[in-house]
Amino acid sequence: MTLRLGRHTFPDDATLMMAIVNRTPDSFYDRGATWAEDRAFDRVAEVVDEGAEIVDIGGVKAGQGPVVDVEEEQRRVVAFVRRVRAAHPGVVISVDTWRAEVARAVCEEGADLLNDAWGGYDPRLAEVAASYGAALVCTHTGGMTPRSAPHRVAYDDVVDAAVRATVAEAERAVALGVDRASVLVDPAHDFGKTTFHSLELTRRLCELTATGWPVLVSLSNKDFVGETLDVPVGERLVGTLAVTALCAQAGARVYRVHDVVPTRQVVDMVRSVTGHRPPARAVRGLA
Repeated sequence: MTLRLGRHTFPDDATLMMAIVNRTPDSFYDRGATWAEDRAFDRVAEVVDEGAEIVDIGGVKAGQGPVVDVEEEQRRVVAFVRRVRAAHPGVVISVDTWRAEVARAVCEEGADLLNDAWGGYDPRLAEVAASYGAALVCTHTGGMTPRSAPHRVAYDDVVDAAVRATVAEAERAVALGVDRASVLVDPAHDFGKTTFHSLELTRRLCELTATGWPVLVSLSNKDFVGETLDVPVGERLVGTLAVTALCAQAGARVYRVHDVVPTRQVVDMVRSVTGHRPPARAVRGLA
């Protein structure tokens, strides 16, 4: 399925890197490394140079922390989107928000994609995407309130729940006017889930890709990786790349990442092994 992300289109065999750029002082991973606007802007330039097709800009930490109201979130991301749009016309700009007011403001400044990481908590978000011709990520969080942590969450079948919820949100978005080629689904590892749930989602991701909706996975340095291997945040790259390979084999299309280059290499290698990508060069035994 051809992807249409705002003003950008990608062929049906393309896999895309979505680089994370946090405009927050308290991200679980970078601890505010790109909180300052110029640092965040430099980060955008860095990941674009590394080959990221998408930058995902977020103004609110996903986990628990100090309250960030609508006005503060807009202050963190709206003018920054304008600056990035002017400097990098060829990159897809995604904004990680669950609020329709923020979504509308960033679309006015040229955002291409709305990454609704909290699963339709604000049902108006899809309406904003439709009115601006923006793409939309439909995410499964099990009905969690934004920025809340899962506590003894249970599913009869977490994969079935994720498939049903994301497909329903995707179909609702299309019914509201979002281009079918502009809707992605995300099983949302860790969000509203235990480590066992996230492992099950990874193991059975092919059930989500089989729906035909392009699948985005956000695996980078997640807690389920850390808990599985008993490693802290700064030591999760190897585990992240292992689950990335499994998701690539299952057919995920977009990878939300902290580390662009190694993730791209893993995805490309898997796609070459599975016959979906030719080697960059093949002269061994032929020259």
